[in-house]
Formats: sequence, C-alpha cells, structure tokens
Amino acid sequence: MKSIIPAAGLGTRFLPATKCGPKELLPVLDKPVIQYVVEEALEPKGVDGVVIVNSHDKPQIEKYFAHDEEFEQMLRSRGKDDLADKVCEAASLPVSFVYQDEPKGLGHAVYCAASEMDGDPFFVLLGDYFVPDRQMCVNMAKVSAAHNGASVIAVAPVPADQVSRYGIIAGSCVESLPGTTACDEEEGAVWKVTGLVEKPKPEEAPSHLFIVGRYLLSPRIMDLLADQGTGAGGEIQLTDAMERLLKEEEMYALVVDPDQGCDTGTPAAWAATNARMALADPTQVEAFKEALGKGVRLG
Repeated sequence: MKSIIPAAGLGTRFLPATKCGPKELLPVLDKPVIQYVVEEALEPKGVDGVVIVNSHDKPQIEKYFAHDEEFEQMLRSRGKDDLADKVCEAASLPVSFVYQDEPKGLGHAVYCAASEMDGDPFFVLLGDYFVPDRQMCVNMAKVSAAHNGASVIAVAPVPADQVSRYGIIAGSCVESLPGTTACDEEEGAVWKVTGLVEKPKPEEAPSHLFIVGRYLLSPRIMDLLADQGTGAGGEIQLTDAMERLLKEEEMYALVVDPDQGCDTGTPAAWAATNARMALADPTQVEAFKEALGKGVRLG
C-alpha cells in the first residue's frame, strides 16, 4: 500500500523565496516540511512507500531524499555523528518519484502516480499541512477497515461564511470513532458521504464540513481519473472523480480538528508553525524564547 504526496506546484505564495528552491524544502525547525508529511504518510499500518508527484523543475526534492555518502562521511569525520544519522535517516525513507510537469489540477497529479499503486487503496496527503502525532491517517484507516475498505476523507467544520472557499461534503453522521461519543460535526464523528460540492454558496452548502487534505481512496478512483474531464479552473479535479466514485461505492468522512495539524501553506502559517513546533519541543523551547527577545510576549 502506498501514499501519494502531490508536490509539483510552483509555490507562488512564497515568492521570491521559492524562485530557486521548492517550498516543500522550507524548514520547520531542523527538517523540511515534506519530510514531516512523508513520515506521517508512512504511519498507518500497511503503508510501505510514498510516491511524491514532483516537477522536473524541482530536482532538489529528489536530491534531499537521496543518499550522499560523501557528505555523511564528512560529518562523521568531524565528530558530527548525530547530524550524519539525521541526514541518513531522511535518505532511508521509502520514497519514490513520478512527475507532473503541467499544472493540470490535483486529480491529474494523483493520476500521475497510477502506475505505482498496484491496484491497492492508497492515501493522498497534501504537502502544505502535516500532523505532528501522525494519527489522522491512522484513524481514517480504522474507519475504512470498519466499512469493508471504503474510501475515507478527513473533514473539519468551517464557519458558514467561509464554506465558499472549500470543497464541502453532503451526508449524515452515522457513528463515532471508537473511544469517542462524537456526533454531528464534532471531532471523532463519522459521516456517510452522499455528495461533494466544490466551493458552494453559503446558502447552498449541504454541511459546514470541508475536506482537510487527507484522503484514503479506493483503487477505482484511478480508473475514473483516467477519463476525468476538466472541472473548476479548467483543471482535472479530484473531487469530481470522487463524486463519480460515490455512484459506485460507499464513502465515509472522519471529522477531525484542523488544529491537530500544522499549516505551512502561506508565509504567515509557516512562521506560526515553526513557533508552534519550537514551543512544543523541549530541546528547543528555551532557546526559542531567548531568541525571540524580551520584547515579545508569548501567550
């Protein structure tokens, strides 16, 4: 079983910083964003590899996950074994690459990895958001297993006046994640999905639950993406193929707390994520507070 991480975008929100380097390699503390996502993608039981959908214009990502024995040996020769181990650890992750060189949409990006899926279900994790405890996809897998391997998406509540910014689900709450008593739009609630609406008007939204960017999808979705036409924005939309999938198979949604994860999609969100991770890291928190200086208050 594999996980797919689309990473071929231009990173325009971070220009000019991303003119020469991919946004996926921007650091959060001492690791690039994409390594956190890869590690999360490998967490569910049965996942044995990650396929990164890259662009040929971003070879730095592939270089980051490749072994560099000369560099590792140089670190060890200088007594920096701990750093060499970290570099080696990143290169040892089971990552492979396919390429999307034209921005044709998320659905097209996912389909670029079709040949790597071996007809199995697969996860899709959007690369500008990661979950530090890595449990979101694990819990989605539990929901899928309880429903004969059905597709599962992660969703979260959004204020009514913001639904037009997101893909919104239709359906109803049918149960809660084991160990919780959640219902409706509470964290831990499980919905049976009956429809998907891309960026609806507030008065037409079937719920206030938006797709967070974590998917566990049936292999049938690849067959549907093979002939999926263009949708919103003139791009091949994953949600359009998922709507077609709903006509053939059941689909469920797990309500999550979006703050369970860390957003890195904008410069402000990325900076906030660095602060959040530093404050949560006992090896970094005091140095971080000191570096901020006396003129900045926390809390």
